[in-house]
Amino acid sequence: MVNIEAIAVDIDGTITDGHRRLCISAMKAIREAENCGIPTAIVTGNVANFAYAAEVFIGSSAGIVFENGGGIFKEGENNNEILVLGDKTEVDKAHNHLLEEIPHIMVSSDNQFRVSEKCYYKDNVKRDEVAKAVEDYNVKVYDSGFALHITDPNVNKGTSLEKLLEWSNIPIDNVMAIGDSENDIEFLKHSGFKVAVANSDLRLKNIADYNCSKKYGDGVSEAIHKFVLND
Repeated sequence: MVNIEAIAVDIDGTITDGHRRLCISAMKAIREAENCGIPTAIVTGNVANFAYAAEVFIGSSAGIVFENGGGIFKEGENNNEILVLGDKTEVDKAHNHLLEEIPHIMVSSDNQFRVSEKCYYKDNVKRDEVAKAVEDYNVKVYDSGFALHITDPNVNKGTSLEKLLEWSNIPIDNVMAIGDSENDIEFLKHSGFKVAVANSDLRLKNIADYNCSKKYGDGVSEAIHKFVLND
């Protein structure tokens, strides 16, 4: 069993339910772990200000990975500036082409805040349709379960989490990572102990060291109590 020094959790579909509402069980478990000296990092496809607000309200302290690895932030580090790791140049080109190819696609309302990627609602478009439209561009298309993302392929949640944890001197091999969707695959693969909540994508379940019996935040609570708090 890995010596767990930190926890890393996705937001949408992991610590939130199917309606993106925060699961109180997950928040309580994260706070209990923090009180025991085990910090939690937020690792998400959401924008920095959303992820930072989540960190503050939840009470986690290991920092944030935002926009699927496009950037990182930790209170007190980098002169309290976000560190952008993704290059948006090719993403912007792919985005402009996508709007021409699929004019009915609905862009996410938070695109105005994104510094490394573009995001789209899934209401009237399929992932494969988007991937086909931008196949000539050096970008990666992710399906978070709630939205589609076009991202710099040179960054991902895993490599960016490792960089974030350098500020806390925590090896990624000593991290328990918890996720639910395809954009969580890299950060689970990089981490020492991999957990998939019960509502997870099958590909995530196949690489997990532990598959939770419970969905969403209840699964997060299950894993933290079992492997960190040792209840």
